[in-house]
Amino acid sequence: MSLRQWSRDLALGIRFAFSGGREGWIRAVLTAVGVGLGVAVLLLTTAVPNVLSVRHDREEARLDWAFIDPPPARADDTLLITQVDTTFRDKDVRGRVVEPEGPRAPLPPGVSAFPAKGDMVVSPALRKLLAADGSALLRERLPYRVVGTIGESGLVGSQELAYYAGGSGLASHVEGYGATRLKTFGNPQRTSEKTDPVLLLLILVVLVVLLMPVAVFIAAAVRFGGERRDRRLAALRLIGSDGGMTRRIAAGEALAGALLGLVLGTVFFLIGRQAVGTVEVMGVSVWPSYLNPSPALAALVALAVPAAAVLVTLFALRRVVIEPLGVVRSAKPSRRRLWWRLLLPVAGLAMLYPMIGQGRGNGEFNEYLVVGGVLLLLVGITALLPWLVEKVVARLGSGGVAWQLAVRRLQLSSGTAARMVNGIAVAVAGAIALQMLFAGVESDYTEATGKDVNLAQMQVTIGHGPSLASTRQEFADTEGVRKVTALWEEYLGDSSWQAEEGPDLSTELTVGDCTTLRELANLPSCKDGDMFVLTGSEYSADGPKLNVPGKKLYMQTGGSFPGRTTETVWTVPAGVRQAQAIEDMTGERRGGFLLTPGALPAEAATKLRGQLYLSFDESVPDAYDRARNTAARLDPLAQPMNWSATREDTKFSSIRTGLLVGSACVLLLIGASLLVSQLEQLRERKKLLSSLVAFGTRRRTLSLSVLWQTAVPIALGLLLALTVGLTLGTILLKMTGTAVRVDWGSVLAMTGFGAAIVLMVTLLSLPPLLRLMRPDGLRTE
Repeated sequence: MSLRQWSRDLALGIRFAFSGGREGWIRAVLTAVGVGLGVAVLLLTTAVPNVLSVRHDREEARLDWAFIDPPPARADDTLLITQVDTTFRDKDVRGRVVEPEGPRAPLPPGVSAFPAKGDMVVSPALRKLLAADGSALLRERLPYRVVGTIGESGLVGSQELAYYAGGSGLASHVEGYGATRLKTFGNPQRTSEKTDPVLLLLILVVLVVLLMPVAVFIAAAVRFGGERRDRRLAALRLIGSDGGMTRRIAAGEALAGALLGLVLGTVFFLIGRQAVGTVEVMGVSVWPSYLNPSPALAALVALAVPAAAVLVTLFALRRVVIEPLGVVRSAKPSRRRLWWRLLLPVAGLAMLYPMIGQGRGNGEFNEYLVVGGVLLLLVGITALLPWLVEKVVARLGSGGVAWQLAVRRLQLSSGTAARMVNGIAVAVAGAIALQMLFAGVESDYTEATGKDVNLAQMQVTIGHGPSLASTRQEFADTEGVRKVTALWEEYLGDSSWQAEEGPDLSTELTVGDCTTLRELANLPSCKDGDMFVLTGSEYSADGPKLNVPGKKLYMQTGGSFPGRTTETVWTVPAGVRQAQAIEDMTGERRGGFLLTPGALPAEAATKLRGQLYLSFDESVPDAYDRARNTAARLDPLAQPMNWSATREDTKFSSIRTGLLVGSACVLLLIGASLLVSQLEQLRERKKLLSSLVAFGTRRRTLSLSVLWQTAVPIALGLLLALTVGLTLGTILLKMTGTAVRVDWGSVLAMTGFGAAIVLMVTLLSLPPLLRLMRPDGLRTE
């Protein structure tokens, strides 16, 4: 067969697709919509590498760390900057206070001019939030005048909350805690970090699991209009077309829908690209400019989708006999064979088997074997499901009228029913496997912080200056704060911190009232004016060595750079008693000296850093935000920090977030594609439904019949997905060297979620079904 003959037959099929009148256009548009939704998701996927790259580059470009030790000296090209990040109702706000020290000070990315003291420039999302009703607490916390907007180049996402405020007097904080002196933004010494092999495995599996349902839906969409197409193909045979030519013409019709789908998919993508700048999913947002598909990947999509449409159609018609008087499909279909369908998942298992037990200590997993193995297992679902549906429905017994109508329909066209739920089954199987993998390796990327969240839920660091008693009382008077544990801290050394080598021995100094100090140590007795030295510390054991009456200890009340600190000298008095350290609310045993406020030298009272641990009454609205406002009022550079019992690896967390965002997009595609597929099938049966109603069949019976036609295949599809998902999850866990454990609650939730999507789509299709039952459906053109 020549290329010219193929081209002519395909072109004839394209003409038939658009010249069949109203029915032809409806069929082509439905196919194009189904394909277009899949193409839009594929184009979105091709843009993901650029999204990740641009977000990373912008985050790197605005880094405000010194990266050199010691930091640069003051000059006309230096900038003082300090972090003042905060949180408002679970939304993170990135904040910086800046003070240029000369006309050539570096501007932050996205900022055209430095804000004056008392002014700030904000991100568009923060400007909107500040103006919203209910943001009074945030406006109180950020008492600056908005004078400008941060440009896109200074933000990692369109919905990021960020601001730069003008400040003064930050130089005094460089020699301590908080402020940094910069000559430029960004990291001049970028280093590449090797990725954990298990995390790479997670990324590969996530990509395959998210994209496989898209491919399945595209393959199903190009086969819309099967029954009406059969009549057209029979007519072609009647006027002299041979079997091969007829199949190529049918492939041309599918190609027309796929090409139109590429156009619609591009339109959907461009619309979604603009809309994505207004939404935030799981705390992640992007700018529309980020979503620039890779040219090579976009070209691959443009070539693969039409090619898949032709190949799927030819494959579907390979055993169909098309004759002038009809198509064999109208009779009882031939029995499906099982052996070749089992080869796909078996081959997938064979590709993954060599990597069992590899773990993270034996190098990276072979990406080709991982992708190929997971792909074949998931494709195996699409091959096994039609056979399973056919075998089960052939054995279904009698029942009510609705049941009999549904069963008979499934017996005649089990392949169509299976195609409708293939995508759901693949998505659920992949989700179950990923859930098992994430749950299995989560403990490797999650560590306990040691913090007791029952004793405190927030820690606030206050800089030098505010008095001990008044600071504690301010937080105690804050609405929603139930308990305040206030400590003031600094370091002590046996020699000056200004020396080149620093002190030989050093330890901690902690100041608090007796009630608070009893949470740090077993005190024999305590009253204001008492002093103690701790024993049994886990990391600071120099305290007893420095407890020598008359010994001078130097208090580090500034930074650790030689010649650039201010110091207070404290002479160890007699009568310092020993006390055994106990585990405090941070999960550690402290060392050094414990002093009550009465024992603290007067000159040191305003030179210590405050650490306040707050416990809240959760029933009080905005209790956490009220405490943050108190901290900002006492010290604009204060750093409130919410406590959590565990800490998760950022890369692992990012992959999980990417999975959730991708899953949301795929689920939208699943729902939309299923609805289009259901409407197309109902349109195919319009005349049959109208005839049944005309002969007296109740609409309620037909509606129940449609529900049964959906319920039976989806139940079988989810059962198969459960089996394949558990198998794949087990293999992946064994590959990582992790004990196999099944979280049945999550597995059943995934399965139920898939069933819920199908049920929702079926319910949405009931109104069109009722309209199709009208008598005018019997009209024939």
